[in-house]
Amino acid sequence: MLDKKDTILKNNLDHTLFSWSKQKGIKPLSIDRAKGIYLYDQDGNKIIDFSSGLMNVNIGHGDQRVTNAVVNQMEKVSYVTPSAITKVRGELGKKLAEICPGNLNKSFFTVCGATGIENAIKLARLYTGRHKILTRYRSYHGSTTGAMSAGGDPRRLKVDAHQAPNFVQMEIPYEYRSKGSEWEQDCFDQLDRILAYEGPENFAAIIMEGESGTSGCLKLPKGYFKKLREVCDQHGILLISDEVMSGFGRTGKWFGINNHNVIPDMMVLAKGITAGYLPFGALQVSDKIAVHFDNNPMMLGLTYSAHPTACAAALEVIKIYEEDDLINNAKEMGKYMEEQVELMKIKHPSIGDFRNTGLLGCLELVKNKKSKEPMATFNAKPEELKVMNRVKTKIFELGMYTFSKWSYIFIAPPLCINKNQIDEGLSIISEALKIADEYCEESK
Repeated sequence: MLDKKDTILKNNLDHTLFSWSKQKGIKPLSIDRAKGIYLYDQDGNKIIDFSSGLMNVNIGHGDQRVTNAVVNQMEKVSYVTPSAITKVRGELGKKLAEICPGNLNKSFFTVCGATGIENAIKLARLYTGRHKILTRYRSYHGSTTGAMSAGGDPRRLKVDAHQAPNFVQMEIPYEYRSKGSEWEQDCFDQLDRILAYEGPENFAAIIMEGESGTSGCLKLPKGYFKKLREVCDQHGILLISDEVMSGFGRTGKWFGINNHNVIPDMMVLAKGITAGYLPFGALQVSDKIAVHFDNNPMMLGLTYSAHPTACAAALEVIKIYEEDDLINNAKEMGKYMEEQVELMKIKHPSIGDFRNTGLLGCLELVKNKKSKEPMATFNAKPEELKVMNRVKTKIFELGMYTFSKWSYIFIAPPLCINKNQIDEGLSIISEALKIADEYCEESK
């Protein structure tokens, strides 16, 4: 007779499939409850969540204010056809118009980030009458066919034959691994070359992450977004900011693109919009685009668009950001995080670089600080991940969950974190980095 814990494990492994993984031999977390920045497993062990789930639980776990808002809405209406009006739908749309930059005043509500990207692509093509979409290698925009084709993440290679047509990628800037000081101009020049090769008149949109996330928090050259804005205006191309990960305070501002003082034509929102409490997303569009569809059919639709219960969760989460001053806290705690990691760099030869904006950060581990040889290469094969797997295992054994891949360890805790909790988390990472340090060569 299995006990409760073993029954939970068996049911999950026998009857459900897990993302991005071979199914045999996996050892997933078995979570019973969560509160604040901590998870608790079936044995009652406390686990510090240093990546906010998947960079989405921005307000922290278990906030009953969201629960109450959802229950209150469900007592009125849980679901209604998306062609109908509800009070909460209008209130959320109005609130998003207030916090989004410029004249991005209208929302098309989606189910998640990927469906937001899919509909942004459709809307851009409908509005411009053009077909090509320009994106970046290494970027990630979701796992549906269109969103995966738009991204440059190597996970798409396994389904390469299924990709949608008319997506063009350009290289992502990588200052840490650049050769010489010309990297900024090279980035600008590459944009001009790609547009010339493909024909700027053929592009409906350029999709950029507001701030780089799973690609390694790679930074853009100063003025890059402004250059994009100028190029888009020159050629009639729409600029779409993917704020799925970088939105809702994650970077110390409402949205990642706010750090670049540029107003896009559309923004894709998800993750932090409900802090992961319910699946939800939004495509935020400018007045100019919205008015085009006053007399032209907008051929977009989802069964769960403007889901009232999800709208209620989003509205309450946005209220929590404001009431708890979480965006300012993200900015201040981000500065403290950077100060502490600088001290860790002195102690650990394996830390090659730390890239961070607010509380969206990434450690890059290397074997040699001078040569910058990575601890694991881009899209590393399993046999190349032995060191990083040991580091990840140690982090878990010490009571932390955080997202990592290749030579990257991500640091993106809930925005409600305090200095003591940052110290707690970094001490765990520091202990695990002793393993990586053993594989470092002396820099000469």
